[in-house]
Amino acid sequence: MREVCGTSSAMFMVAGILYGEGTETDHAIKSEHYQRIQYLAEEFRKAHGSILCRDLLKGLAVTNSPTPEKRTEQYYKVRPCVKFVRTAAEILDRYLEENPPETEVPET
Repeated sequence: MREVCGTSSAMFMVAGILYGEGTETDHAIKSEHYQRIQYLAEEFRKAHGSILCRDLLKGLAVTNSPTPEKRTEQYYKVRPCVKFVRTAAEILDRYLEENPPETEVPET
């Protein structure tokens, strides 16, 4: 639907898993997490100009068909999504190093 880029969304979800349970009612804790997500989003925007898929894929045809395009070699040649995945992973990795969560992060 070309709304928020899936790689940005995934970065936000991982941050949510690592830094909170999602059940916090404390306003200060919730505010801290909102700031964290805004920071991550801004870092991605600095790298690519937007977190919106429609902006990131500007120039590629948009279809309202409920049937997805076939995922061929040519399909991936014109989509820069791999670099967005890399950027999101690098931003999150850097954030984790600078702001270790209180829970253990599994080694990869």
